[in-house]
Amino acid sequence: MQWNIKTQAAATVIGLIAPLMWGASVSLVRTVAENFGIAQGQCLLYVVAAVALFFIVGIPKFEKIPWQYKTIGLITANLSSITFCLALYFSDGGTQTMEVGMVNYLWPTLTIVFAILFNGQKARWWIAPGALLSFCGIYWILGGGHIAVGSFIEHVRANPISYFLGLMAALTWSSFSSMTRAWSKGENMSTVIFFLDMLIFGAFWALGIGGSPEITSLGVLSVIFGGIAMAVAYASWTHGMSYGNITILAIASYFTPVLSCLFASFWLGAELNAAFWQGVGMVVLGSLLCWHATRPSGRN
Repeated sequence: MQWNIKTQAAATVIGLIAPLMWGASVSLVRTVAENFGIAQGQCLLYVVAAVALFFIVGIPKFEKIPWQYKTIGLITANLSSITFCLALYFSDGGTQTMEVGMVNYLWPTLTIVFAILFNGQKARWWIAPGALLSFCGIYWILGGGHIAVGSFIEHVRANPISYFLGLMAALTWSSFSSMTRAWSKGENMSTVIFFLDMLIFGAFWALGIGGSPEITSLGVLSVIFGGIAMAVAYASWTHGMSYGNITILAIASYFTPVLSCLFASFWLGAELNAAFWQGVGMVVLGSLLCWHATRPSGRN
C-alpha cells in the first residue's frame, strides 16, 4: 500500500524533520559566512538548497496559488531568509551568534499569536503569560541573567543591528507560517523562495558586498550540509503546515533552540552560561504554554 504523504499523519511526520534540521542551521550558516563572506557564502548556500529543493518538492503550480501568497507570502519568506542570514553574519563570535539565534527562536510563540490574530485560532487566557514568558527568556539571555533594564540595553547596544535582524527574521517567518496555512492551497513554494534568495545574494556578490575570508574544508562542508539542511527544513515545514497536525509540529518546534544550542556548543565552541540556558528554558516553557492554550477543548 502506497503511503500518501498528504494524509495528516504522514505530513506531520515529514514536518517533524524541520526542527532537527533547524537545530544545525544556525551554526552552519555562521560557518559559511565566516569562510566565504556574507554574499558569496549565502549565494553558494542557496544554490545547494535550491537544487536540493528542486528534487525534493519540484516547482509549484502557480495557477493554483492565490495572488496573496505569490506576492505578500513570497516577499515575506525571502525577507525572513535574508534577515536571518544577515543577523548571524553580523553577530560577534559563537556565543553572540547563539544569542541572536535565540531572538529568532521567538517565532514559535509569534506563530501562535499570529494564528490567533489572523487565522481564527482559539486560545485560552494563559496564552498571554506564555507569550510573556518567552519574551522574558530572551530578555534574561540578553541581560546576562540580570533583571536590570540597564544590563539589557547595554548588551543590545553592543551589536543592535544583529539583534534587530534576528527579531525581524522571527516576525517574518511566523507571518509566513500563518500565510502558508491560509493561502498556500497545498502548493509548496520553497524551491522558488530559495531560488530568489540565491539571486538576491548573487546580486550582492556581483556588487562586491561582503568580504571573502580564506576558504577552508570546514566552510565547504558547511555549504553542502547547510544548504541541504535548510532545504529539507523549509520543504518539510511547509508541507507539514499545509497538511499536518499543527499542534504536534508546534510542540516539536519549541525544542529547536535546545537542539541548536547543543549543536553550537561543539561546532562553534560557543560558551553558554547558566543564564543562557535559563533563558532557553523560559522560551521553551513559554512556547509550550502558548501551545497548550490553543489546544481544542475536551482533550487531556
